[in-house]
Amino acid sequence: MAKIKPPVNKNETLELEFVDLTHEGSAVGKVNGYPLFVPYGLPGERAEVKVVKVKKNFGFGKLLKVLDQSPERIEPPCDVFYQCGGCQLQHMSYEMQLEMKQKQVQDALRKIGHLEDVPVHPVIGMEDPWRYRNKVQIPVRGVEGRLETGFYKKRSHDIIDMDTCPITDEQNDRMVEAVRRIAEDAGITPYDEDNHKGTLRHIMVRNGKETNEIMVVLVTRTDKLAFKDKLVEEIHKAYPNVKSIIQNVNSERTNVILGKKTKVLWGEEYIHDSIGDIKFKISAKSFYQVNPVQTKKLYDQALDYANLSGNETVIDSYCGIGTISLFLAQQAKKVYGVEIVPEAIEDAKENAKLNGIKNAEFFVGAAEKVMDWWKAQGLRPNVIVVDPPRKGCDEQLLKAMLAMKPDRIVYVSCNPSTLARDLNILGEGGYVTKEVQPVDMFPQTSHVECVAQIELK
Repeated sequence: MAKIKPPVNKNETLELEFVDLTHEGSAVGKVNGYPLFVPYGLPGERAEVKVVKVKKNFGFGKLLKVLDQSPERIEPPCDVFYQCGGCQLQHMSYEMQLEMKQKQVQDALRKIGHLEDVPVHPVIGMEDPWRYRNKVQIPVRGVEGRLETGFYKKRSHDIIDMDTCPITDEQNDRMVEAVRRIAEDAGITPYDEDNHKGTLRHIMVRNGKETNEIMVVLVTRTDKLAFKDKLVEEIHKAYPNVKSIIQNVNSERTNVILGKKTKVLWGEEYIHDSIGDIKFKISAKSFYQVNPVQTKKLYDQALDYANLSGNETVIDSYCGIGTISLFLAQQAKKVYGVEIVPEAIEDAKENAKLNGIKNAEFFVGAAEKVMDWWKAQGLRPNVIVVDPPRKGCDEQLLKAMLAMKPDRIVYVSCNPSTLARDLNILGEGGYVTKEVQPVDMFPQTSHVECVAQIELK
């Protein structure tokens, strides 16, 4: 049987009308039914496109010129938006971003989870979808004898030299620039990833939105940091709300930013922040949501779906530093948190003490193994809350949840595809997904978080 040849050729230029968006925000146009995916296009637009890659069933194009412009197209406020790999949607109105993300969740539930009738509510967005990130991690490189900081270009490790990022807290922007300048003046050498030489790899800044406390983390290749006293003195003299200056040592050849060794150069080991009534101690390596405004909305939704009356026993798997656990503990009889990262559990225990919460206990271990052990001890939770990484729940964890037969499961997800897959498995195990509420934690990007309400049939 003869192969069917795609109706386009690489490097061909053509006019294309866009009819849809992918879940990553690229426009979709079709040539005789053959889809071309084109970044920065919008549905309803007609554009001149260059074909850059041709596969058997689909291809990729580059937007050359918009001929008929969508009313949803806006001018990106970031000067390097079309070069930087951080954001994907700044060219799109915020209303269209929210609609796209709702459709992304609906499509995943239908195509992957085979859940046709589950209501997916409109996405909870932000009043101001800019300057929301409370943490920034910026690589440092040497260019012509000077230090350069900026995000990576798409699909590369080339740095875009930049002074500001419009989705990052402005204070963090200023801190990165100040630390870069002070480090350069102090003669600290930048990291060279090709030769694995030099000292300063990344500058990380965290800030507490409610407390205005700032932590500066210098990620270095070597334990020894030349001129560190001068560096520390200059930083806290110039910025009095800096409460913590940390050195993290990462001597490995790796793309992972933080290494295993962390030491305090000046100030405290933690900064503080609060979400609602709950206060948190945040260390350099703590997982803490980068958008605290939306985190409050996300956790309020999880609490609503948990439907607690004060008599329930709750398990929070993948509990991290106890963020959701402590919210749940305000309305539950008892909360058990489990997390595989020992440092996170230590932070969770500290945060429980900080808030005077005594009905939450935290345990180190793989959630599925710890939950099997709890079941053997006779523990039967009324509610299980799960907030896994992007890969979704481990198969053994899903089996452990089903074996415990809680009345309700609240699934917090950062990946609609793995959420849909896991909801399908839970459905086969006797649970029904009642509804899903997406929350826009990362405006201007294609990512969306969801909370799913799941009940035992």
